Amino acid sequence: MNVLLHICCANCAIFPVKTLRAAGHHITGFFFNHNIHPYQEYQKRLNAVRHFANVSELKVTYNDTYSLEEFLAAVAESPDSRCIYCYQSRLKETAAFAAKAGYEAFSSSLLYSRYQNHQLIKELAQELADHYGLKFVYHDFRVGWQEGIQSSKSMGLYRQQYCGCIYSEKDRYDKGRVANGT
Repeated sequence: MNVLLHICCANCAIFPVKTLRAAGHHITGFFFNHNIHPYQEYQKRLNAVRHFANVSELKVTYNDTYSLEEFLAAVAESPDSRCIYCYQSRLKETAAFAAKAGYEAFSSSLLYSRYQNHQLIKELAQELADHYGLKFVYHDFRVGWQEGIQSSKSMGLYRQQYCGCIYSEKDRYDKGRVANGT
């Protein structure tokens, strides 16, 4: 199948790309992460994806929209529920692009992370797949956690220290809080 893979970051894309290619799928990456804060962090992650795409010969479409204000407006009243909006908005953008561009299916590198809510991602993505007439390729990529870490280090990729949003950055330093969805 022709699969559009939402890429949250280069590190999380390594194992999914390898796995999906090994399964015989034709993979194209899709970078859309309007929630990452601060802007310098966004740029580091974007550049890391560009580097990974180059070394792995992965075609990537970049939706280089940085709309921090939109993200904050959507989650400000209930920051503990931010992951729902974050997953849904990025998956929706991916599914909409996949449908418009003629892909058969989509997936997400979010499914690589041990820190993400896989069940919620799976449910939201399946709803979007049904809505857009696509297939959602679910795979629990967490089994490749260590392999992905080692590969990212050997490639010299930038390795971020938090999920991406301003709230997860705060949680990184405020160990007394646990982000919803992790």
